[in-house]
Amino acid sequence: MRYIFLSVLMIMPLYGLAQQQPDTSFTVNIDEPRYVAGEGSVICFDSAHNNFHTLMGGFAPTAYILRKDGYQTIDFPELAEQIAQLNDCRIFVTVNPLHESNLGNWQLPNPPVYSAREVETIKKWVVDGGSLFLIADHMPFPGAASNLAKAFGFEFSNGFARLNKEGNSPDVFSMENGRLRSTAITDGITRVTSFTGSAFTYPSDATPVMLFEEGDVSLEPEIAWQFTDTTKTIGLDGFAQGAIMEYGKGRLAVYGEAAMFTAQKNYK
Repeated sequence: MRYIFLSVLMIMPLYGLAQQQPDTSFTVNIDEPRYVAGEGSVICFDSAHNNFHTLMGGFAPTAYILRKDGYQTIDFPELAEQIAQLNDCRIFVTVNPLHESNLGNWQLPNPPVYSAREVETIKKWVVDGGSLFLIADHMPFPGAASNLAKAFGFEFSNGFARLNKEGNSPDVFSMENGRLRSTAITDGITRVTSFTGSAFTYPSDATPVMLFEEGDVSLEPEIAWQFTDTTKTIGLDGFAQGAIMEYGKGRLAVYGEAAMFTAQKNYK
């Protein structure tokens, strides 16, 4: 995976939660595109798993900036159960998958959405040189993505992660506060804003990009957005919200928040 496109996306203008709608008015100029238009690597966007964000939906602004940089973007509406299905993809992006049992029902349990065959196929595709970009936002999405993430050594906390701070402002991971690390994709970036995502543990050979610290927590309710004094809380020291890793001949980027990679309108 060319980590450069992640660097560009991480500094796009972002908006909070409430009702989400992609900002199709977002524009950008790239003076020196990485590829000639339409001749770059093919990026496939998963839409087969009830994804909350897709190529034509919440990640339309993302696809726009990638095409401006010469990449090719295509919708991927089928289950990836055979390697041949992924042969045209250089990068496979899956954002906020959701099990059918949780459609309109964001409460526990949140079962994994990928079949064992899909997990095996995607893992082999990465080992052979493919690049996976996996994003699972706050509950219930981490549960849906859990078995695919675990196949590569990542384990999501199925909750609502937040930094140790006053109020309900977005979370800032910065070089100054030590939560943003210097990596291949953060060159020149000093801070990243995150909007109510999740957290995960990562394998020792992964490189963390966005790190939680002692005092940061994940709230893990039984029903999304319903918090009480008895809501389960876990500490996030040692957890991350972003990490990258080489795996076989391929690469992964795993993140626990989606809004930082797109542009949205915010309607209260």
